[in-house]
Amino acid sequence: MATRLPPRYVPTLTEVVPGTPAPVAAERLNEEQLVHRVMQRVDLTLDRRLREAIASVVLEHSRALAPALREQIEAVVTQAVAEAIAEELGAGDRGPGPGPQG
Repeated sequence: MATRLPPRYVPTLTEVVPGTPAPVAAERLNEEQLVHRVMQRVDLTLDRRLREAIASVVLEHSRALAPALREQIEAVVTQAVAEAIAEELGAGDRGPGPGPQG
């Protein structure tokens, strides 16, 4: 069986083909893909970890604020009740005030 020669315009492995060498182009593509994939992973990891860190800080601060808020709410409610009782007692001394007619 005779060996067949390729057409004249087809480069062979021993010839230098003009243009960007394939290994460099493939290397660059792989590097770009690698950078892109790493950035995606970092983005996902940062998003999850930042959410966890923020949630932890918010929980910690709300626990620290709870006693102070409770104290303030208690003071406001106590004052409101005291004022309402004082107004009610004062209205009783003055006689029947505006209210439902019976």
